[in-house]
Amino acid sequence: MRLIPTGHALSIFLALTFTICIAWGLTAPADLHMHAAWEQLLPGFKFISVSSFFLGLVEAYLYGWYIALVFVPLYRLFNRQRA
Repeated sequence: MRLIPTGHALSIFLALTFTICIAWGLTAPADLHMHAAWEQLLPGFKFISVSSFFLGLVEAYLYGWYIALVFVPLYRLFNRQRA
């Protein structure tokens, strides 16, 4: 498993998921929103303004890289072949 492709894949996945959830929140009834969860997970994010959306998008992307930076080395450690 390679770090850079994994980092980009996870980051784009989380950014797309965030964007879809925000779009859903703008169209769905208020009791079906997830904005409270995003506000707790993403520091500084408040539902919804343009600047807050872009802040949440950047933070979601950075979370993807954080996951990759932790996961890929752990995967390599536990997936080593014994000589």
